[in-house]
Amino acid sequence: MPPPADRTYLGIDVGTSGCRSCLIAADGSVLAAINTPLPPPRRQGNSVEQAAEVWWSALTANLDRLSRDHSLSRVIALALDGTSSTLLCCDASGTPLASALMYNDARATAEARQVARVAPNDSAAHGASASLAKLLWFKNHGMLHETRYVLHQADWLLGRLCGQFGCSDENNALKLGYDSINRRWPVWLQTLGVPLELLPEVVPAGQPVATLTRHCIDRWGLAKDTQVLAGTTDSTASFMATGAGPGEAVTSLGSTLVVKIMSTKAVFAPQYGIYSHRLGEHWLTGGASNSGGAVLQQYFSAAEIARYSARIDTTQTTGLDYYPLPAPGERFPVCDPELVPRLQPRPADAVQFFQGILEGIAAIEYQGYRRLAELGAPWPASIITTGGGANNAAWGTMRARLTGVPVTRATHQDAAYGAALLARRGST
Repeated sequence: MPPPADRTYLGIDVGTSGCRSCLIAADGSVLAAINTPLPPPRRQGNSVEQAAEVWWSALTANLDRLSRDHSLSRVIALALDGTSSTLLCCDASGTPLASALMYNDARATAEARQVARVAPNDSAAHGASASLAKLLWFKNHGMLHETRYVLHQADWLLGRLCGQFGCSDENNALKLGYDSINRRWPVWLQTLGVPLELLPEVVPAGQPVATLTRHCIDRWGLAKDTQVLAGTTDSTASFMATGAGPGEAVTSLGSTLVVKIMSTKAVFAPQYGIYSHRLGEHWLTGGASNSGGAVLQQYFSAAEIARYSARIDTTQTTGLDYYPLPAPGERFPVCDPELVPRLQPRPADAVQFFQGILEGIAAIEYQGYRRLAELGAPWPASIITTGGGANNAAWGTMRARLTGVPVTRATHQDAAYGAALLARRGST
C-alpha cells in the first residue's frame, strides 16, 4: 500500500446525463475529472426506462479514458453514487431481466396507493416514483419469477465492479422502505407481499464491501486490494462535495430549489416532501421546491439574467411578494398540488420584475429552512450554495439578509467529487 500522502481515491457518479469520475489526492485536491455522456432514457407518458448496460458501457468508457492518462495503481478505495429510486430486477448472476425504471418513472400510481395504505406516514417510500412502488409494479406485472436481486442503479454498478450482487447502502434503500433509524427492513413490508428474499443487504454508505474483479484490476491498472465501498445517492454525494459539516446547510439553486442541512436528528415529513439520509452519525435533512431557476428561464434569457443582476439595488426590496413557480403545484415548504404561481402585479421595469422573482425564491428558501427547524432540524449556521444560481452575488446578498446567516458559494459541488470524498472517508 502506498504511503498516506501518495494515496488516491476514486469517485464515480452516474447521473441523469452522464457518467463522471473524479480522482483525488489524500488532501482532497482534484487530480483528474472525466465526463462520459449517457443517451437519454426512453420516455412514454409517465414511463421512463433505460437499459442498465448503458450505464456500464459509459462507466467503462469513462475509466478507460481516465486510466490512459493517469495511473490508478495508488487508488486505495472507490465509491459511486447513482440516481435515487432507479430500480431494476436481476437474476442470480446480476444480469438485468428488463430495463430499469428510472428515478422519475411514475407509472406505479396504483402501487403507490397500496403503499400509502400500509406504510407509516413518515416513511420515505411514499409516491409513485419511489423504489417501493416500482418493486410492487414489477411484482404486479409478473416480472419477479426469475428475479434474484432487486437493485438500485448504484447497487448494480457496485456489483459489476466487484462481482458480488445483493448489497445496497442506507441512502439508496431509503425509498425502498428501509428503516434507516432502526437499520432494518420493517415488518410492514410483508403486508404488501414484498418478497423479502429479493431485498438487498443494507450497509452504511461508505462501508467497505468487497474488492474489484480481476477484470477491473487488469483493465484499469488498479491495485488488487483496492476497496469497493457502498455508495450513496447522487444528491447525497453532491452535498458531501461541498464539505458542509454539522449545522451547515446547502442550497442548490438549479432548475429547482433544494435545501438540505446536516442535523443530529432525523426528520421525516412526507407531507412536506421532507426526509433524511443517514451519513455516519448525522442526517442530511431537506426538501425540494418546484420553484427555482426554471421560473427565471421562462421570462429571461441568460444574457438578460446577467445584465439585470448587475443592476439590482440589494439595499432596497421590491415588496412584490411573489411565489414564483413554473406551473401550478408545490412540494415544499408547503405541499399543495394546486398552488398557483404568484407573479402579479408585474411592474413595467424588467429589472424590478427580475428582482421580485429572486426575492420570491429567496423567501421560499427561508421558509424551507424555517419548516425544517420547526420539525426539529437546526437553523443553519451558514449556507453553502450550489447550482447556477450560486454565481449570482446579488441574490446571495438578498438570501444572507433574509436568513441572517453567511451565504457562500461552494468550491466543489460535483457528485463525483463527493463520492471520492466518501471513498477517502470510508477507507480510513
